[in-house]
Amino acid sequence: MDTSSSAQPLFEGYQPLPGTWDEYFEKPGQPRGEARRVIELLDDLGAGEFRVRQRLADATFLRGGITFSVYSDRRGGERIFPFDLIPRVVAAARWQRVEAGLKQRIQALNAFLSDVYGDQRILEEDVVPRDLVLGAKGYVEAMRGVRPPGGVHVHIAGIDLIRDPEGEFLVLEDNVRTPSGVSYVLENRTVMKKVFPRVFSKSLVSSVEEYPLRLVEALASVGPAPDSEEGTVVLTPGPLNSAYFEHSFLARRMGVPLVEGRDLFVDQDRVYARTTLGPKRIDVIYRRIDDGFLDPEAFRKDSVLGVPGLVRAYAKGNVALANAIGNGVADDKGIYPFVPDMIRFYLSEEPLLGQVPTYVCAREEDRKFVVDHVDQLVIKAVDEAGGYGMLIGPQASRRERADFRARILANPRTYIAQPRIELSTCPTWASKTVSPRRVDLRPYILTGTQGSWVLPGGLTRVALVEGSYVVNSSQGGGSKDTWVLQEEEEA
Repeated sequence: MDTSSSAQPLFEGYQPLPGTWDEYFEKPGQPRGEARRVIELLDDLGAGEFRVRQRLADATFLRGGITFSVYSDRRGGERIFPFDLIPRVVAAARWQRVEAGLKQRIQALNAFLSDVYGDQRILEEDVVPRDLVLGAKGYVEAMRGVRPPGGVHVHIAGIDLIRDPEGEFLVLEDNVRTPSGVSYVLENRTVMKKVFPRVFSKSLVSSVEEYPLRLVEALASVGPAPDSEEGTVVLTPGPLNSAYFEHSFLARRMGVPLVEGRDLFVDQDRVYARTTLGPKRIDVIYRRIDDGFLDPEAFRKDSVLGVPGLVRAYAKGNVALANAIGNGVADDKGIYPFVPDMIRFYLSEEPLLGQVPTYVCAREEDRKFVVDHVDQLVIKAVDEAGGYGMLIGPQASRRERADFRARILANPRTYIAQPRIELSTCPTWASKTVSPRRVDLRPYILTGTQGSWVLPGGLTRVALVEGSYVVNSSQGGGSKDTWVLQEEEEA
């Protein structure tokens, strides 16, 4: 064993990336206040011991089957989700501002969805362009006039945040259809406690363990029956889905059945599960199936994943679906630029969280600017996710830029563009040493009839490839545990 390596402080020689906000250091050798204790504890551990514990964590993930699938990868199969043991640390006071901003945003998005599937006041007053909303891929006209049980459209949200070079959190995009990843938050925390018990116990970190209970309570609150918690299920497409690990994980933690479409049936516009004791009434379905596959009677006739008659039962208020059908219109990246206007329109408040300036290619003036400045911008397809359908102009080849110019001109509604924001960086283990890698953050917000609750922290995704801006697991990214500190840590 190399004792000199074991004794070497973990962060010795660490150099923050110029021009970014580093989550640990204001400048080389100068820790930020919220990270100081964690730095000291990990430095005391030493680089050699850290390497051993990183291997232990990797083995734990492998044995636990904590995986995801990448359909486009020719190597196929499931992968272990890469996990970096150096946590991201967020100060309590900073998190309180983020939490308030997230609750405000979800309140506005819920109001927007109720409106566009109702009176459409925001379209009548031209606050959001009518053609952008009604032309969105995620807008489901059949849901016009349907009020979800409890009046809640967004029960589970994952709002992606980045941190700009001044350290301000900005909203990058909204995920209010079927946001994934929270299982990794919970598993990451379990592994951190096992691998770094002393570091964790001395760092005064806010708990994330109550998420499953909070989720059950939020879902039960919107159910049509008083005992809806007893009639809640998680609906999965099945083991071949890329997020099946998460579906089964959450069902276990929530203490509710995991079902496939064939396990459910509709009778007299009510939903039942087939059980060994006979049919059981189902009041709430946490569905991890896209809208189009939910009900072959209402949407795709060839779907074998859904439940015939489910939409009829839903429209009559006999079953709650989380999230509501049609939420995809609020996920559309072409709608994202108008969320601050939604906050002002519905809540008469100013947004508490900023967001990235965005050019909507459907607008002629914006389109002309984007086409002329592709080399300076990040171009995104409005209905893609996971890092797909995207061009990082400053890093793209001449041919790639020309290709995206042609795509924009052919289908302008399909694209938006944003300036490239320097993501914040966090110290990350790079096989032999600690190096800065870019990160984002996906906090999770649960909403029931009693309001919203924000999980302290969320999924920090990290671009493991040096120089990369793409943090998605499908594009080679990994994750970190996110430590929101309690007040005492900063005293």
